[in-house]
Amino acid sequence: MDNPVIKPKGVVKQMKYKNCWVLLLLMLAGVVLGGFVGDLTRGISWLSWLNAGQSFGFDTPLIVNLGILVITFGINIKITMAGIIGVAAALITYRLI
Repeated sequence: MDNPVIKPKGVVKQMKYKNCWVLLLLMLAGVVLGGFVGDLTRGISWLSWLNAGQSFGFDTPLIVNLGILVITFGINIKITMAGIIGVAAALITYRLI
């Protein structure tokens, strides 16, 4: 007779795998929404601190021209206070789900 409380191992692994994707999606949404809020509050004097942060990466992309194929490599990451708050809100939301 099957006990409804005990789940097979595959079900538990599948639930953990799904939760990792949910966490990644929430963190990505937190970064995007935080960056959006930071850009919106740039012009407001008492909220301009939300857009304070550091940007790092390549100023100009690295271009490799192979004749028939041109490959461009570049990355630029901007970490702002609003982005950090967005990630924190995403982590809190994940804990509540």
